[in-house]
Amino acid sequence: MAQEARCVWQVRALLGEGPLWSPRQDAVYFVDIRGSRILRRGLSDGSQAGWELEDAACWLVESADGDGFIAGLRSRRVVRLRLEPGQVTITGEIARIEPDGFGNRLNDGKADALGRLWIGSMDDAEEAPAGSFYRIDADGAGGGSVTQVDTGYTVANGPALSPDGRTIYHTDSAARTVYAFDIGADGGLSGKRVHIRFTEADGYPDGMTCDAEGGLWIAHWDGARVSRFRPDGTLDRAVALPVSRVTSCVFAGPDLDRLFITTAAHGRDEEPLAGSLFECDPGVRGLPPCGFGSLRS
Repeated sequence: MAQEARCVWQVRALLGEGPLWSPRQDAVYFVDIRGSRILRRGLSDGSQAGWELEDAACWLVESADGDGFIAGLRSRRVVRLRLEPGQVTITGEIARIEPDGFGNRLNDGKADALGRLWIGSMDDAEEAPAGSFYRIDADGAGGGSVTQVDTGYTVANGPALSPDGRTIYHTDSAARTVYAFDIGADGGLSGKRVHIRFTEADGYPDGMTCDAEGGLWIAHWDGARVSRFRPDGTLDRAVALPVSRVTSCVFAGPDLDRLFITTAAHGRDEEPLAGSLFECDPGVRGLPPCGFGSLRS
């Protein structure tokens, strides 16, 4: 492993996930699913803030109109919310996913350059292949139309989009497998194929993101690292972390040349830095973040 990540916030997130770079606010946001928190770290000033929720957020994206965030909640609701000092306000509901999926919760989501959401659900007990993969299209009235694009996931994770927007990667962590799909003009998926398969020694593939060269950066749950894979799926390099449960990563900063990494403290009492936010110098640039509801600017 050519480099190591450095701890920038010892926040002890039970299940840190879903990091998001907000250029508007010069900050990285991420969620603590098990701790029912949203966390924020300012890049320029190093400021730190947190919000507690009754219904845990599993991921965040910004609204393309600049009016707050879109969040996927543990209860399988997708909502609009605003974060103000000491206060979380839900301002509307976009969709309800799997209203009868009592054993499921949402897990991981991203917006693409066309303003659509791609989100996964999972069995909260991580035992049954009861989860699915969905696309949510903005309907122009504040809500969203939901389309199931794949199913059969025990722990849905990812997703990540290629720089040209023609390929989407999605993971079933329990199966140690990252899949690739072709995205059609209408948002339909085809050509599902195994892109990367982890071994037991690798741990489990968790959250991921693409860089501007098409490299796929994947967090290793129980693998103590983040790895970059070339577009053909071969391993390029890895970044070591001093904690085992590495959950996701995001490119951030005005030049998108900083990589922030989330981790989990759940089940890792013996690891003093578990659940911290880390940073490394990836040597490549990332892709601009996208919001829900309109084209990338």
